[in-house]
Amino acid sequence: MACFLVPAAEAAVVTVVTKIAEAKGVPADGFIKKTKWLTNTLWGGSALLAFEHAWHGEIIPVFPFLTNAVNAADRAEMFHEMATVGVTMALLITAVWGVGVAVTHSMAKKAGKSTEVSGR
Repeated sequence: MACFLVPAAEAAVVTVVTKIAEAKGVPADGFIKKTKWLTNTLWGGSALLAFEHAWHGEIIPVFPFLTNAVNAADRAEMFHEMATVGVTMALLITAVWGVGVAVTHSMAKKAGKSTEVSGR
């Protein structure tokens, strides 16, 4: 169906935010590096899901490109899947990214403290 469009839309928004931050001169080793982790995960997951949907014949090479967008009954089912499965996937990916950022921040903080203590 079209659940992969939700993480792809989030990836597009995060990509734009990252590009704006780069243009404003935000240091690349902090915010930008971490948002690129998120965009890479979102774009990669969306591409893999799009490939899987194309493999199963749910994406077609002619307009409207999605087999479930052809008639109204199928569109309702498609939008329901996007609202449930797509949003859940996007939130889960973002939550896992957030945990990863917190863990790496914690590890970096501990590494900084341990070098401070051993440097005395």
